[in-house]
Amino acid sequence: MFESVGSLAAGPWIYAVVSLSVLLDVFLPVLPSGVLVITAGTAAAAGSGAATAATGRVPHEVPDLLALVLLAAVASVLGDLVAYRLAWRGGERLDRAIARSRRLTTAQERLGDALARGGGALVVLARFAPAGRSVVSFCAGAAHRRARDFLPWSALAGLSWAAYSVALGYFGARWLGATWLATGVSLAALFGAGAAAGYLMRRRPVA
Repeated sequence: MFESVGSLAAGPWIYAVVSLSVLLDVFLPVLPSGVLVITAGTAAAAGSGAATAATGRVPHEVPDLLALVLLAAVASVLGDLVAYRLAWRGGERLDRAIARSRRLTTAQERLGDALARGGGALVVLARFAPAGRSVVSFCAGAAHRRARDFLPWSALAGLSWAAYSVALGYFGARWLGATWLATGVSLAALFGAGAAAGYLMRRRPVA
């Protein structure tokens, strides 16, 4: 099982698939970008572990953990920026759509308050919450929040989420082996972080 999971990492396609999924899931939150990032981290652990045991060195085709984190983070920020710019230019139609949704209206108000106070922990929390990234990115653009207030927090959010997800896959495979149990535990930890983030966003204002 360890070797078969590691074989998923063969070739550079894993970077393209992860990057594209993370980039697009701001528009399609149902995309399993978190699952793919965790799988890539698991594959890195599986491939490097099996190869090192057999040959004493790590092959070049095994994904590089730092590259995975950086690519996922950059793709996350680019997706946020595209959603932000589209919402900025959305005009009255998007404003009416937000006004009809209590959830979006509340998110827009809280995001505005957080950014106005110079804090953006809400942006970071939203990156972990289900569909939170989409809500925050579109609301920031629709409210015409300044890019210099939003994008640094988006970058921190993307980097935090990417590092956490890759680490879950990698260390889960290292500690539990490249098994379905390790994958399940890693996904549970990712979804648990998302549930906690969503709870915090609903319960109280974030500075």
